[in-house]
Amino acid sequence: MDRRLFTVEEAYAQMLSDTESASEDEDDPTFLLSSSSSSSDDDEPPRRRRRRQAEPGPSRARDPVAHPSTSSPGARTGFPAHQTSAPEPPTGDLSWCPPVDFEPAIPDFAGNPGIQIPTVGFTEMDFFSFFFSDPLVNLMVEQTNLYAQQFVAQHPGSFLARPGGWTPVSAAEMRTFWGLVLHMGLVKKPSVRLYWSGDVLYQTPLYSSAMTRPRFEAIRKCLHYADNAACPPRTDPAYDRLYKIRPIIDHFRAKFAQAYVPGREVAIDESLVAFKGRLVFRQYIPSKRARYGVKLYKICESTSGYTYKFRVYEGRDSRIEPPECPPTLGVSGKIVWDLLHPLLDKGYHLYVDNFYTSFPLFRSLAARSTFACGTVRKNQRGLPTYPLQVPIPRGETRALTCGNLLLVRYKDKRDVLVLTTIHGNGTTPVSVRGTTATVLKPDCIVDYNRYMGGVDLSDQVLKPYNAMRKTRAWYKKVAVYMVQVAMYNAFVLFRSAGSTGTFLHFYEAVLRDLIFSDRERAGRSTSGIGGARVVPGQHFPGVVPHTGKRGRTQKKCRVCRKRGIQKDTTTQCDTCPDHPGLCIDGCFREYHTSMEF
Repeated sequence: MDRRLFTVEEAYAQMLSDTESASEDEDDPTFLLSSSSSSSDDDEPPRRRRRRQAEPGPSRARDPVAHPSTSSPGARTGFPAHQTSAPEPPTGDLSWCPPVDFEPAIPDFAGNPGIQIPTVGFTEMDFFSFFFSDPLVNLMVEQTNLYAQQFVAQHPGSFLARPGGWTPVSAAEMRTFWGLVLHMGLVKKPSVRLYWSGDVLYQTPLYSSAMTRPRFEAIRKCLHYADNAACPPRTDPAYDRLYKIRPIIDHFRAKFAQAYVPGREVAIDESLVAFKGRLVFRQYIPSKRARYGVKLYKICESTSGYTYKFRVYEGRDSRIEPPECPPTLGVSGKIVWDLLHPLLDKGYHLYVDNFYTSFPLFRSLAARSTFACGTVRKNQRGLPTYPLQVPIPRGETRALTCGNLLLVRYKDKRDVLVLTTIHGNGTTPVSVRGTTATVLKPDCIVDYNRYMGGVDLSDQVLKPYNAMRKTRAWYKKVAVYMVQVAMYNAFVLFRSAGSTGTFLHFYEAVLRDLIFSDRERAGRSTSGIGGARVVPGQHFPGVVPHTGKRGRTQKKCRVCRKRGIQKDTTTQCDTCPDHPGLCIDGCFREYHTSMEF
């Protein structure tokens, strides 16, 4: 039988006419992967068809490719060179045929990866300040003060409306606030109030020396990024579900793309910000540790985990219209096109899971000199379905091609299907974990395992430093997550610039500058006699600055007031961030050595 493509009638007539050859052909690779008319929508169960055509909700877990512990004796590895039977009839415009020395034409990489901003002489804080810049801090200060005014006007009986309940926050105070928020990712406690506790079990002198607890809670309550009064109503076509954090989303998207260009291998996947409150676009992803929360689509460099671009999921009814997007792409394809659009026509290699993989997407990307590799679902539209039911031994590989598409089926603990426009039909020896044996795996699967973890790498590094606290405001959690992603991106720039050190050391250096930005950098905390604390750094008394009024300027002594004594003093601590008034004769020493303060 020749290897020409058969029509539907010819192929099925041949299958019915020769049962003996059909039984022999079950071991033939072309019968293991071939097109079948049974993959049309008319033969699918109605419920499955509706779920597949709907806008994607939670992402499906990737098909893991585990290393086999044993290999079947005599099993064929690699791609067979000889084909003796014809493939199944093609579905639609996909005509699959056996690969014969298939090797795609991949142009040279034309990107300009690496740092795109001058970083000579940059410190750790300078790298982070590029993302957490002065315009962003000033925006937070402006909108926080505005919301505090609106809240006091609407709630005259609240604690913020009392005399001294709220004073406008400054840029330096906002940086200190964020330094304390991020520091909560290093020191975990059950509640926020315990960070200011004087109990020997919970005491952390850093917090009381940097900011009082009522002030921290007031800023945390009023923290805002957009004017609520200017938000369009829900019935307005211009209504934006992400209005509350849209300014910082736009800020970080622009800064991430400006500072760094990823290398040739990139990956697209989802991250989940844990949130269990009521939210119309809350997602359930069982493969994620949090399971419930706000989903973000991210494109990251595969080797470093740098987040180049991201998009927050807004709900099933949101419309995505990326520029120059082919009309044949579905919702998942448009998400890929939106994230990848700045990198098109440069020879990038994209790795995705089966949530994004589709034949129209891979063909459209290849037309823009961007090549992709991803796992495939068995119910993928246009996928050869009938031969997939034929069992093959473990460690065996089958493949078919259609133009520049290569479809690979590899038998591991279970079937693994991979679609690629990057790889040829070669194999690579891979060692089996725990043994000295090796098995041959397709190149596409080896590279997929190597380059698909870019998004997971970023989340894994940040997981031990998760600074999000329980709150009813979802946008506050997303904002903290984006600031921490900016912290990791700054660390990638720090390492790319030739510096050394771990992420923990980088994190600590940034926090010292954030919390003590306008003061002497704090040193290591030590313990006094009997477990009494000493606030980090050296403290020096000073005179309360003159306010311009007649007479001497005084403050209430912090220690005397704690004891119920109303006493004023002209001395203050110039080193502590809130410059507390302290009597020089004993109160100054007691304040900095006693656990009560």
